[in-house]
Amino acid sequence: MKNTKALKVRVRDKHAPLLRQMARSVNRVWNYANELSQRSIRERGVFLSAFDLDRHTQGAGKLLGLHSQTLQEVSREYATRRMQFRKHRLNWRKSGGVRRSLGWIPFKAGAASWKHGQIYHNGQHFQVWDSYGLGQYRFRSGSFNEDARGRWYFNVVVEVEVTPSPGQDAIGIDLGLKVVATCSDGTRLENSRFYRELEPKLAVAQRAGKKARVRAIHAKIANRRKDALHQFSRALVERCGLIVVGDVCSTKLAKTTMAKSVLDAGWGQLKTMLAYKCAHAGIVFKEVNEAYTTQTCSCCGAISRNSPKGRAGLGIREWTCCACGVRHDRDINAARNILAAGHGRPAGGIPVL
Repeated sequence: MKNTKALKVRVRDKHAPLLRQMARSVNRVWNYANELSQRSIRERGVFLSAFDLDRHTQGAGKLLGLHSQTLQEVSREYATRRMQFRKHRLNWRKSGGVRRSLGWIPFKAGAASWKHGQIYHNGQHFQVWDSYGLGQYRFRSGSFNEDARGRWYFNVVVEVEVTPSPGQDAIGIDLGLKVVATCSDGTRLENSRFYRELEPKLAVAQRAGKKARVRAIHAKIANRRKDALHQFSRALVERCGLIVVGDVCSTKLAKTTMAKSVLDAGWGQLKTMLAYKCAHAGIVFKEVNEAYTTQTCSCCGAISRNSPKGRAGLGIREWTCCACGVRHDRDINAARNILAAGHGRPAGGIPVL
């Protein structure tokens, strides 16, 4: 059985000028499609599809220095995002200035290949740090992408063999701020390693106006977060057959006063990693409603009067159930209730027949 997987490798810095030039051409195609679509809606009341946009950009690849399939992929992406956000016009892609758009060069399957130990695309060879052995894969769609520090990466979708996980454990995960993830068996992922250690250095660089240093520190924070989440999710996938996570929404909480801590925790990234890693390993992954999981006793199912409730109860980390007398750790108790919800345990007990 095969499944798709996205691979990411870094492109050598000597190819950056050529890639930036191609990215400027991509921005020009995007902005042309944006203007053309806006005029069509305003003058004729017609939304242009990706096929309609392809007819207007056909033959412009040689002039712009782009592969013909890159033009088609830009049109398809534009039509998809316009429908997703339900707008007559999307934001312009800027090639310069403070708020410039990061470089993006998409392509379809067949437009990039592996030749002579290099990536071959649009008549050019690009050297990369090959950490996956790209020669063994057949490339599908993908893109060249630039990060905030001006480094370029080659991202491509490939097919890989699914390796079933031998683990049979069942784990529930409660997501938090100080502790990013707490498992029902007591395993924890602390948040301090992501940001707090580098916060003083970041503040010094920001006050000194060293923009390059600020970007480097932010990249280091992101890499630390990603590495920790990868290690944590991989360890769970290797020993579990069922993983259940609460449906806490980070985008909503990011609009509150807790935005800094919520974004630093990386809940969405962790859930995404668990979802695709479980799919590759043949593991059941569920996201369940976590309402009242903190207040409910995981032993007897009762909501005790001294259980933590609302914002006033955020400081309560341990509590004792008045009904059964069991003492609970707040996060572990919530994780066990989330696991029970994943198993489908009745909320009010077994009904009388």
